[in-house]
This record gives sequence, structure tokens and C-alpha cells, in this order.
Amino acid sequence: MTDLLIQNCNVLQIAADASAASLLNNHDILVRGQRIEAIQPTGQAHPSHFRRMIDASGLLAMPGLINCHAHVPMVIFRGLAEDVSVDRWFNEYMWPLESNLQPDDVYWGMQLGLAEMIESGVTTVNDHYFHMHLAAQAVEKAGTRALLGWCVFSSNGVEMIEKTGEFIQEYQNAANGRIRTIMAPHAPYTCDDDYLMACAKKAEELGVGIHIHASERLSQTESSLQKFGITPIQVLEKTGILDRHTIIAHGCGLLPEDIERLSKRDAGVTCSPKTYMKLTSGMTPVIELRAAGVPVGLATDGAVSNNTLDIFESLRLMTMMQKVNHDSSEVMPIAEALYIATRGSAAVLNREDELGALEPNYLADIILVDLSGTHHQPLYNPPGSLVYNTRASDVRTVIVDGQVIMEDRKLYTLNKDEIVGELRTRMERLSDRHPDRRIQVYNP
Repeated sequence: MTDLLIQNCNVLQIAADASAASLLNNHDILVRGQRIEAIQPTGQAHPSHFRRMIDASGLLAMPGLINCHAHVPMVIFRGLAEDVSVDRWFNEYMWPLESNLQPDDVYWGMQLGLAEMIESGVTTVNDHYFHMHLAAQAVEKAGTRALLGWCVFSSNGVEMIEKTGEFIQEYQNAANGRIRTIMAPHAPYTCDDDYLMACAKKAEELGVGIHIHASERLSQTESSLQKFGITPIQVLEKTGILDRHTIIAHGCGLLPEDIERLSKRDAGVTCSPKTYMKLTSGMTPVIELRAAGVPVGLATDGAVSNNTLDIFESLRLMTMMQKVNHDSSEVMPIAEALYIATRGSAAVLNREDELGALEPNYLADIILVDLSGTHHQPLYNPPGSLVYNTRASDVRTVIVDGQVIMEDRKLYTLNKDEIVGELRTRMERLSDRHPDRRIQVYNP
């Protein structure tokens, strides 16, 4: 018997060259174990041959969404840093607030963020935060997939690099392979060259990649050029960071020569458009990066700058911002936007051979989306509706690794009432803001 039959859905197909997005109407998806076994017209498979069946009539099946850069446990500070400049956001709000952080805050915050992401169709997250062993425990409980990096600064000392290495070794391929790990130095402006070189050496020793913020805004690039005569991307090149698979968060300050350098490396760049709009950071040069062959993936960043962990919102904003920035309604067509949200985001995580598409032998990370709402009607163009109309609440069912973790909006793995109740008891402590207690200083 095969494990799961998803019956009579409309299956989103995205071309590997981003040239087209179409539907296979009235098809079944057969899942065996962790992977998709077949996709075939409805009527060929008999329900009695399956351990479980989901009637997906009228629903659209698409790959589980990937959040390529987030600080998920930061949901515990959501709403505490509004309408402030980026330097005040760091120095007067975020880094003082994080001085209140206790290890188990990460466990509960990660659960809350994972619940929010499951409800909006996100099945994989690339997370960059502290106390990541507790984040890993939350991921294991939630049943989702994650790439986890323990954020480190030069001020933590080399002993923190060793501790990160121990975390990587302990949790690599944990939770039946759903958890993978990565080195996560914070940024070139919070990690000096020697520290970056030590992180690169540790990544090479452990055989993992590196996830880092770099060239987050043009002013950072200009500051680096003024102080050191090179861009942040050149700093990463000089210190060996780019010798490994590298995930660069944001890149709004990338220069053309930086894009050329990245095109010659095993690197991807993440795009979090709502954060950029709120903090006036600019915009990831998505079109230019893709033209150079550099993978680009969608992200939310943290909920203190984004407010939600909704990738559909990121998809819509990225698409429209590219049109505005290039003064052309014809750039970033629907098929390319959906490619970035699926296959492109998988490529940023170096997993394009098993995530980001609904095809036989790919991992069975599948979401079922309901396009019957009035905000989708009349439904002439389902791929376009996914990009421009879809709400998080349109996601009905979520499957990760072949396991149903949400069905018809009911979460099976996480208890929202328990999580929210627990975090409410911590709100007074977590919101106590004293700038003299900040964990770092933002001065790129």
C-alpha cells in the first residue's frame, strides 16, 4: 500500500527555466514515505490501495513555500519597534530588547512562528538566531523542515564558534532528516575579518554552508568602501566565506561588480521586500542577480521588521517592487515570480533537486490552496491569482515529508492556545527596553 493519496487536485507546474506556470487539472498526487511517487490523472488510482486519502477537489496543489531568511523566534518582540529608522531599530529597540532573551523564549517563540508559517503554507525555513538547539526542538515538534544557523558576533569570542560547531554536528540531519544546519556569522560589520575567517574554517571543517547578512543597504556598501576600500561582498571573498555555499541575506546594496563576483561563486541571495519598505533599505536587485545566474529566494526576515511571516505577501511585494524599480510593468512576469517562490528559493538553499517542485522523487512537501474565495473570482488566471490575490488563510492543508501537519486549517502538531498563553506570561519581561543593555551596536 502507498501511504497517501491526494485526490482530484489541480497541480501547479512551474517550468525549470521559469518560462511558464500552468495547471494539471483533476490530478492525483501519490506519496510513498517522504517522497512523491507519481502525479497522474484522477481515476487511475483506487483509494483502497492507500493508507490515507485527502479529497482535494477544487483545491490547488503547489510546493510547500520556503522562507529563505528569517529570525523566527523574534515573533516574541512583534510590534515593539515601529516607525523608527534602521539605526534606531537596532540600537534603541531590537538589540536592547534581545538583552531580555532567555533560552526557552526561543523554544516558545519558534513554535509560535512555525504555527504562523504552517498556516500560511511555509514548510521550510532558513533561520538565523540564538539558542538554536531549542529552535531545533520546536521544529522537530512542529513537523516542518528547517536549515538552522546559530547567529554569532565577534564579541562572542571564538569559543562561540566552537559551540556553534557542536550544535551543527548534533543537529545535522536530525528529525528524520528534516533539520539541516549551517554556520551563521551575523554580518561583516559585527564580525571582524579574523572572526569571519574562523567561521569559514569551521564551515569547511564541518562540510556545511554559511548564512550571513551582507550589503543589506547601499549605505553599508558605501561605508565599507570608505573604511576599507572594498565592498562587504569583497570582505566575504577575502575572508573565505564565499568559498563555501553561501546564503546572503538582503543584498540591497549590491553593486554590479558584486553581482559579477557572486555569479562565479556558489551563492544565493534572499529578498525580504516588506522589511525593506518599512526600514527604507532599498531593494534586492532580483532581476540583475537572476540575469547573472545567481539564485534568488523569497524571505520574510523577522517579524519585528516585517510583522508577519507570510511568504505570499513577500511574493506579491517583490513582484510589484521590481516593476516599480525598473519602471516597467512587463518585468517580473507571473511565471518568473512563482519560480522564485518555489524552485528559486529551493536553489538558494542548495536543494533544488528535491524541494520547490511537485514531481516524482521530490520530497512530499505539499500545500493545498483554496482559490474559491470572492477575492479570486472570477478565476481566469490561477497562477496570477497565486501571486496577486492569495491570502495566508487560503492555505487549507499542509504536508511535510509526506506527513499531514495541518488539514482544513486544523494544526495537528502545535497547540496555539498553549503557545500564546505561555508567551503572554513573558510579555512584561520581554518588552522591558533599556538601550544601555543592548547586545551589540549598529555602526556599519
